[in-house]
Amino acid sequence: MPTPPSPLRRITVLAGGIGGARFLRGLLAAAPDAEVTVIGNTGDDIWIHGLRVCPDLDTVMYTLGNGISEERGWGREGETFTVKEELADYGLEPSWFGLGDRDIATHLVRTQMLQAGYPLSAVTEALCERWQPGVHLIPMTDERAETHVVVDDPDGAVDGSGAPARRAIHFQEWWVRYRAELPAHAIVLVGADDAKPGPGVVEAIESADAVILPPSNPVVSVGTILEVSGIREAVQRTQAPVVGVSPIVGGRPVRGMADACLAAIGVQTDAAAVARHYGPRRALIPAGAPADGILDGWLVDSADAASVPAVQSLGIACESRPLLMTDPEATADIARAALELAASLRPQA
Repeated sequence: MPTPPSPLRRITVLAGGIGGARFLRGLLAAAPDAEVTVIGNTGDDIWIHGLRVCPDLDTVMYTLGNGISEERGWGREGETFTVKEELADYGLEPSWFGLGDRDIATHLVRTQMLQAGYPLSAVTEALCERWQPGVHLIPMTDERAETHVVVDDPDGAVDGSGAPARRAIHFQEWWVRYRAELPAHAIVLVGADDAKPGPGVVEAIESADAVILPPSNPVVSVGTILEVSGIREAVQRTQAPVVGVSPIVGGRPVRGMADACLAAIGVQTDAAAVARHYGPRRALIPAGAPADGILDGWLVDSADAASVPAVQSLGIACESRPLLMTDPEATADIARAALELAASLRPQA
């Protein structure tokens, strides 16, 4: 297979968990000589049993470090859950979020370093010394910024008018405990107003030869990263082409429950609708119109080829390719297609 065009040596990726991590594995195979920086989502982070858990950062780290459970897509291979079972016997909540025994070691190290005063970016760098993921993994922010979901009270409480009372619960409770089956009225990144980009985040975007949005959740992974003040603006002003890979194939999420997240913000579960949600970075139609989006290019699955003209009409270059990451070779092909589209969008000298 050909390697990507030589100008694309510095690649920056905004990544969530499983989809982002698997795409990154393909990207490293497709561009083995590239310098890849990954801006990881931390909106899913949560304190559990006194430990700081960073699911998306760990999924990237474990996947690229060959320690992930391939069957689950998260957590460690060969994992046991003795501590989880013991905690359940004590009746300690939350019982719905299970930490594996091997995984706990990572959270212990992270928590001890955070309590010693190290920022999350430095802690992540230290953890990566063990796993050697082959990328520079940076949290989107060192500040605490967590995604919460506004739902009807799961316990059935009502307000003064007798209507279901609403309350906000942590994203992990909505996602893991309730399997995103509680209709979401809003998804909010708590702490976003005070969060600043992590060290090197803005620089990695502005100095990149290509910025890639992998098939991560557009609302609570990529969307959360873009909510941190300064990151969306950096994506909009970088000279690098910005190319996204649709996480929606044939009207359904490739993995997970992105449809529930999209419904919460009024976006259809459709490849073209997600492109419209991201928006064009440089407005081509009509000529000269302002654009406040982030995309230059968008890849859709072959099953969604009919949506290509609709995406192109937004001013976003669009191509269709097989996008299911069925095996390492197919995943590398997807990454290669994203890089080829990015290369085609670079300004001609």
